[in-house]
Amino acid sequence: MELTPNIYLLSLGCAKNLVDSEVMLGVLSRAGYRFTTSADEADIIVVNTCAFIDAAVAEATEAIRSLACYKRNGRCKKLVVCGCLPQRFREDLPGQFPEVDLFLGTSSFQRIDRYLLRHTAPGACFGCKRGSYLLNDRTPRVLATPPGSAYIKIAEGCSHRCTYCTIPAIRGPYQSRSPASILREAQRLASHDGVRELNLIAQDTSRYPRLASLLVNLARIPEVRWIRLLYGHPLHLHRDTLRVMADEEKMCRYLDLPLQHIADSVLKRMGRRTTSATIRSLLDTARKLVPELSVRTTLMVGFPGETDQDFQQLLAFVHEVQFDHLGVFAYRDEPGTAAARMMPKVPENIKQERVRELMRVQANLARARNQRHRSKVYEVLISGPAERAGYRMQGRTMFQAPEVDGVVLLNNEARPGDIVKVRIIKTLTHDLIGTAVQA
Repeated sequence: MELTPNIYLLSLGCAKNLVDSEVMLGVLSRAGYRFTTSADEADIIVVNTCAFIDAAVAEATEAIRSLACYKRNGRCKKLVVCGCLPQRFREDLPGQFPEVDLFLGTSSFQRIDRYLLRHTAPGACFGCKRGSYLLNDRTPRVLATPPGSAYIKIAEGCSHRCTYCTIPAIRGPYQSRSPASILREAQRLASHDGVRELNLIAQDTSRYPRLASLLVNLARIPEVRWIRLLYGHPLHLHRDTLRVMADEEKMCRYLDLPLQHIADSVLKRMGRRTTSATIRSLLDTARKLVPELSVRTTLMVGFPGETDQDFQQLLAFVHEVQFDHLGVFAYRDEPGTAAARMMPKVPENIKQERVRELMRVQANLARARNQRHRSKVYEVLISGPAERAGYRMQGRTMFQAPEVDGVVLLNNEARPGDIVKVRIIKTLTHDLIGTAVQA
């Protein structure tokens, strides 16, 4: 009798990609495949790729090259590449990676079990036309997140036309799931998988129709303790959503709002449809409506035409607003985007200087803001063993999102997935150190 093949799956990119990987794990598990955490034990290797920016493309291509050696020299019989990379570069990849047996785009990965059974020519590509698969509550998933926490994808695609962004071309236009489907999935995750934290994600979560109503209904699920809204857009964040965030105790007082810039001239060239005035007004309103709100944003430096004066405006804005969490990245030309054709380009050394300066400022601000947590007691969701030497466990508070923010480090023993009360005894630049006061 033929043994069931072992599958190794590597998931690259953001949380939205991770959900797609969880769907593939669910589909393959239902089909009877087994899984391994070691590529050298795999009969089938699957790489779920990101291709949003050039750094993600480089990471994906390096991963494929590295894993292709198991196809040439190991026990691997089939190498599969899924996701955004084949979606974006479907014409070029078969010649670039002759070891790859199968490419699956963003609208076909959910049928990976069927494609694995097909006898196709090496390098075959399926579902690589524009658009993405929108999952529902019946879609099988195997969670790959730490215990107690899960992502829920509430929409797919994007209909914004930011001049630097490839997402609409890769993922297609915005399409949202029904509230009933989202609620059924959330109820199943909470009751059957022990999930206590729901992290809502999409290319633009704040665009979801009747978002405030969805949040209220999610909060009625008894087992759910925290609800976090990630990947918002300032154009669609409305007062009713902020009021729910303020009034509903299960809502994380946490705002993830990628702003990209503050200089009006740069925002206009980016196609953001926001202005310095509307951004400042929104942040002011949010902090007034939601007490103790933690704000995360992402900023881009070096966009074509960004002047020293534009950057100084951005620097002053970061000082003024004092974000709790901030990510900064340097602009890169992405083929096929309008911004790639814009001039003048900012020299690479200047872009990197601006990244470093912004991050230096943010580190000082974050270190100072973190001090307000000292001696306070917070609920902490335990994620697992500490990744920093000298501590036993780590977890997160309501104001720390998974993967992108700091953590709380503990010397107590605690069970992953549990929520414990922790007193903060020391603060670092991004992380907090605490001791459990109540299980």
